Amino acid sequence: MTLSCIAAARRFDARAHRPFWIDGQRVGWIREADVPLLTRWPDVFDIDAARVALAARFDSSVDSRSAALGAVIGALAADGRIPGWRDETYAIRNAFGDAPLAFIERAASRFFGTMTYAVHLNGVVRHADRAPQMWIARRSDTKATDPGMLDNVVAGGIGWGFGIAETIVKECWEEAGIPEEIAAKALAGRTAHVLQSIPEGTQAEQIFIYDLPLPEDFVPHNQDGEVGEHRLARIDEVAQWIDDGAMTVDASLATLDCLLRHQWIDEEACVGIDVLFAPPA
Repeated sequence: MTLSCIAAARRFDARAHRPFWIDGQRVGWIREADVPLLTRWPDVFDIDAARVALAARFDSSVDSRSAALGAVIGALAADGRIPGWRDETYAIRNAFGDAPLAFIERAASRFFGTMTYAVHLNGVVRHADRAPQMWIARRSDTKATDPGMLDNVVAGGIGWGFGIAETIVKECWEEAGIPEEIAAKALAGRTAHVLQSIPEGTQAEQIFIYDLPLPEDFVPHNQDGEVGEHRLARIDEVAQWIDDGAMTVDASLATLDCLLRHQWIDEEACVGIDVLFAPPA
């Protein structure tokens, strides 16, 4: 396997970005080409050659930081600089359990390169008389990111106010019509870390990977319009899709974790993947 997804997941040049700081912490990365856009707000950002920082005058509260960033984000979105508005709130925090430094619209997390968190579930069907298979989703052609690409049966960002278990239940129903009693059987795998440049900016994301055993007679049915179709595939088919780059980077990593843990593919064919399960330096 060529595993181009490994290179893509760490395809990031820090020299082409300026660190974004809040309250003495580096919380993101802003593309150099986007930094001039922020000079419209000298009262909000302190900008120099080394970094972009949210002005210290907003350090009095999370609400003041969020309001200042919200006004900027709204203006940038109106100018077409932040596409794919989601009406979802994300917290700016460098670790999942940290207290938020600010809240922003989900779509803006890529512009500012802030850390995001997601769950990805591998839908596994074990048969009594033949090899296991996996349910694979194809993303809707209208998705803001990676339209039409193959994905895990369930995958979704963790919005503010949701824990991992809650997100699994919510996303299982929305993306595949999986009821809570089945979603509750999800088994934790490893955690992958992505830091890559994408058209919207920077994806810095921690992915919590799970395996979800699905009954032989269960067929996923999307509920929210974000999935174009579901395919029940053989392991060799899934591995080939990863090798061909037909799956999203995130889904490729989550699927490879499953295939490796169950020894369904040769670990020697995936040299270098272990780096994706440790935070980027």
